[in-house]
Amino acid sequence: MTVSLSKGQRVSLTKHDGATLTRVRMGLGWDAMKKRGFFGMKSQTIDLDASALLFDAGGHLVDQVWFNQLKSLDGSVRHTGDNLTGDGDGDDESITVDLARLPRKVAAIVFTVNSFTGQNFSQIENAFCRLVDESNATEIDTEIARYDLTGSGSHTAQIMAKLSRDEAGWSMTAIGSPTSGRTFKDLLPTVSRHL
Repeated sequence: MTVSLSKGQRVSLTKHDGATLTRVRMGLGWDAMKKRGFFGMKSQTIDLDASALLFDAGGHLVDQVWFNQLKSLDGSVRHTGDNLTGDGDGDDESITVDLARLPRKVAAIVFTVNSFTGQNFSQIENAFCRLVDESNATEIDTEIARYDLTGSGSHTAQIMAKLSRDEAGWSMTAIGSPTSGRTFKDLLPTVSRHL
């Protein structure tokens, strides 16, 4: 069963039977709005990029996964590749996280999205992030939580969500904080406020 989250809402990643999830996938999907041109409506290309930023308990960035580094140093977090247009249905970019393999020093993972080509979110529609349980390879897309990135505006990036580790296990918090930047490096000051 999917839980739709609003900004600030948190959901535990502990299963109903008490077991914790061992593998999750954060999916990002979007469509570019058609622009009115001289000869009618015209398609545009928008390159959104998903990134996963790994932090220790002190809030220090210890690793990052993005289009320029498709896996974490230890291999527990992997990006499926850069989608330059958002064309197609479903997840346009995905980042998988093997929670069981993450180094103990990783206390939080923050997922961000930014417009590499510089268009703002008022030109993007149907944008979402979702967390999928991939612990059981035989199950197909068991969606745990979905967060619609519906806030149109002049921002070119958004801090999507955070996975946090505590004594009870992992949880996800929907953030949805608008900001601006072309890569995750530009977003670090905003991300630090959500750790």
